[in-house]
Amino acid sequence: MTSIVALGGTPRPGSSTEKILAIACRAAEAAGATITHFDGAYMSSLPFYGGPGHSKEAGEEMVAALRAADGVLIASPGYHGSISGLVKNALDYIEDLSTDTRPYLHGRPVGLIATAFGHQAAMSTLLTLRTIAHALRGWPTPVGAAIRTTPETFDESGAILDAGARIQLELVGQQVAGAMGRLT
Repeated sequence: MTSIVALGGTPRPGSSTEKILAIACRAAEAAGATITHFDGAYMSSLPFYGGPGHSKEAGEEMVAALRAADGVLIASPGYHGSISGLVKNALDYIEDLSTDTRPYLHGRPVGLIATAFGHQAAMSTLLTLRTIAHALRGWPTPVGAAIRTTPETFDESGAILDAGARIQLELVGQQVAGAMGRLT
């Protein structure tokens, strides 16, 4: 069984970012992967990496899961044209993998998803995530998803209404699951 760590969300439970990440996670699960999700609530509990309150124990569950992961899914809301501080701080914890035999995200596919109220912010957030994935030695999947979210994005049960966005998100999850173990 292959494992994927999913990172993403906002401090608001049930955010559009978390709903959208869940779609990619379900597609990866359908392709045979197991998912360990660290959501906005978890990321909100992390002290600033290297700052006051940071310790070796802070984020250790997430770091251990990333160390063992075959792939990663990252979803961030676009805040002022870039990734959120919450997601960036969680990604900074990957520094704990710097001295591993397989440092950072080396050899792992990384599926990237950005959400924002506007298309421009979603795209610039996705590009920032790609840059970060490269810096962490990850392999961004060919398809990334930049999803414009509005109050009309989901129905009352939380299902996404935009079929094109759903297909993109499913493809991101499928590409991470399909590429695991094939990259060096």
